[in-house]
Formats: sequence, structure tokens, C-alpha cells
Amino acid sequence: MRRNASVLVIDDEEVMRDILGTLLEREGYSVRLASGGQEGLELAKSLPFDAVIVDIMMPGMDGMQVLDEIKKHDDDLPVLMVTAYASMESAIAAMKKGAFDYITKPFKNDEVLVVLRNAVERRQLVAENVALKQNLQARYHKFSGIIGKSSRMKQVFDLIIQAAPSRSTILITGESGTGKELVARAIHQNSARSERSFVAVNSGNLPPDLLESTLFGHVKGAFTGAVYPKKGMFDLADKGTIFFDEIGNVPIETQAKLLRVMQEREFMRLGGMETIKVDVRIVAATNVDLQHEMEEGRFREDLYYRLHVISIHLPSLRERRDDIPLLVQHFLEKYGEENGRKNIEVAPEALDLLMEYDWPGNVRELENVIERAVVLATGQRIGTELIPEQVRKSPSFQIPHVVMPVEGVSLKEVTVAYERRWIESALEAAGGVQKRAAELLRIKPTTLNEMIKRYDIRPRRKKVSAAGAEPGPTGNGDELEIVGEPE
Repeated sequence: MRRNASVLVIDDEEVMRDILGTLLEREGYSVRLASGGQEGLELAKSLPFDAVIVDIMMPGMDGMQVLDEIKKHDDDLPVLMVTAYASMESAIAAMKKGAFDYITKPFKNDEVLVVLRNAVERRQLVAENVALKQNLQARYHKFSGIIGKSSRMKQVFDLIIQAAPSRSTILITGESGTGKELVARAIHQNSARSERSFVAVNSGNLPPDLLESTLFGHVKGAFTGAVYPKKGMFDLADKGTIFFDEIGNVPIETQAKLLRVMQEREFMRLGGMETIKVDVRIVAATNVDLQHEMEEGRFREDLYYRLHVISIHLPSLRERRDDIPLLVQHFLEKYGEENGRKNIEVAPEALDLLMEYDWPGNVRELENVIERAVVLATGQRIGTELIPEQVRKSPSFQIPHVVMPVEGVSLKEVTVAYERRWIESALEAAGGVQKRAAELLRIKPTTLNEMIKRYDIRPRRKKVSAAGAEPGPTGNGDELEIVGEPE
């Protein structure tokens, strides 16, 4: 038991108050005394206590009424009822109302101390559990720079915690802008390699020779311009972590060399013959379907399975809308600090627009919107006028009207016509952008693409008049056209 635990004694009998007060202070408790129910209740509401001892039989506000009011104020505060042996029924009634325990008069000092110790320990245990939950929530709200408290993000945080200490390769999947590099850094920071280097490689912006030179280094004379030998990123990441952003963009010829590093933990410099050992943990990320790329021959099957040891999928922002207010507040604080605009806030109607939008650019797009609004705001509140037009006018589409059965028309024909119109409507709402239309329809972009080909749905040619292009449903002069019959 923690010493100096605080106890409130409420009893109308002065002798009883003095006996309990002396006993408890001698045991190291901090004691406050109250001569009546109302006085005791006011103390219980204004000061923190670990336990309350209250007499059941008191004039005015009796012990049962005090118990009721204390439970309304602090349901976890343990209350011990003092009662005469003849009033056992009252004690039992008090237990049913939430009293922790009861003490019968005349009582033995040891009995009082045992019951009170149990009550205080329970109070402290409850307090520790609350603190633990609060710490856990704080960790989840902002874990290694990743903002989120939704159930989807808690799953991500748990996976990071479980996977980080291992040596296994990790593949992070998710749309662009979901924070894949932040997750990779969190894995590194929570691993035994956290004191060593974290090296990020942008896999898709370099031609094969330059990418290999960047990764593995090169020897003098390896290619035109290689005047001096150079170490690569694998050297820099030794004993640490190397992160391949958009691993699906790595050229097929470089993938074989990358696989060798993963299997053998060794590589050779470009133009060199010496084998170099390296201890590197590989984390990769992609926003494309690697299985599809593998089937199309653009990604090695053996490399895919080497990467896919542990997979962490990041949900899109529209799949975790509960996190939007938390992210908005984070970016307000970040860019408010950078621009000298502290305590800036978003108006409720503006937040509603942010909550309704689907965020095809995910967290990165939301961050850009908030940064822009903070810079352009003239006051301390961001209103709807500072929300970009594409967010204010979030695209939507109408579900095609369902017609009644017509004689001579089969159900299959109706289904085909309905499905075709369903796709056409989504494409119109998305401005002809297939990825956006697939999000509206909640299907994979590859599935939508196959359906468009099946029904031969394509943009119409631009209509050009003397005045120029005539805008169609896509908003850029194109119109959707359905050509031919479905197969």
C-alpha cells in the first residue's frame, strides 16, 4: 500500500471520529474528518481521496444518501459503511448500491485496517489502469510521427510493434500519400537498429545503371565519368535499415541483384569483382499490385516472396475518416508554428467538408490543404472559403434508375445495361479518371478497366467549334461514348 493515502471519515459522533482519525493517522494515512453528511460530501467533491468511511445512521443526510452522491461524482471511489450489528440489513443494502465493504460496531482495529487497505489498493489499481489506457491512447494518437486513433490504424501500430524487433523483410502496401515512409521509419526506430542509419531509396527515378551505382557503388572506370570509386547506399545502411520506396518501379534487371543481397547478404560494386558482405534490414513499399506486376512479367516472383515475409497495409484516408479531425489538428499546429499563426482553428462547417471528401491524395493531400489554409487565413478561424473547390464539390454520382421488367427483355440484358450505365455514371462523376471512378464504385481499378473494355466504353472525340472545345460531362471537352454491344 502506498503511504499517505488519503481517507475521508464522515461520522456525526465526535468520539467515533477521533478514534478512527487517531487509528488511521498512526498507520500513515492522511485523514480528513467531517461531522455530517453534507460536509463530508462537499469534501469528497472538492478533494482527492483514496477511500471514504461513512456512518450509515446520521441526522440530516444519512450514509446511504452520501453513498449515492459520492457514486454519482466518482464511481470508482471506494466507500466503507460503518453500521451497528443490529443494522446489518442496511449494510447489505449499501453493498448493493456500490459500497466497497462495511464495518460493524463495535469494531476491532485490525479489521478496520485490513478492509481499508483492500479498498485503497483497489483504488490505486483502478488509477493505474486508467493511466495505462491514457498512455496507450497517447501512443496510438501519435506513434513515431504517425497520426491516428482509428481501429484500422491501431492494427497498423500493433503490427509495427510486433514486426520491428525482428530481422524479417517487411512490405508496406497502400495508396500514394498514406504515409508508407513514416511506417518504415517507425519500424526502424522501434528496432535494435535504431542507432544506425535509415537510408531511403527512391526506386523509380533512376535508369538501371545509375540505380545500381547508387545502391551498390562502383569502381573506378566502371562507366564513363566514373573517375573515382564510390560506395553505395547499402554501404551507408550497413547494420541499419534500407527503405525502397515504390519497389515495383525497380527495373527487372536490377531486381536479380537486389534478390542476391537479400538471400546472401552480399553484393558486388558496379564494374567490380570483389564480394562485399553487408548486414541490412530491407523494408519496401509499393502502391501497385505486385502480384499483378508479377503475372505480367514485370516483377520477379522470387523477389516478391522474399519481400512478402511480413506485410503491413496502410488504409486510405477515406477508410479511416475518424482520424481526419486528429490529422487536421496536427497540421494546424505544425503549420501554425511555422507561420507564426498559433491557436488557429477550423470552423465546424469547414471540418464537415473535410470529413465528406474522399481524399484521393490521402494524408498528403489533406496536409497540403491545411497548409494552404493556414497561410491564406486572415483571422484565427479557417472557414469554407479557404477550402479548395475540389474538396467543397466532392464528386458524386447518381445510381441509375431501375426500370420495371419489360416483356421480351431478359434479366441478363437488363443487368448488362444497368451495369454499363453504372460504370458510365461513375466515370462522368470522376471526370473520366478511372482510378477515381473505381473508388466511387468501390472496386479495384483493374476490375473497372476490364469492365470498360468489355463494354467498349470510351471517351468521345472532342467536339470543336469555331469557339473551341465544347465541354462534355468530363469537364475537359470529352464525352463518354458506349460503342457496340457487350460480349
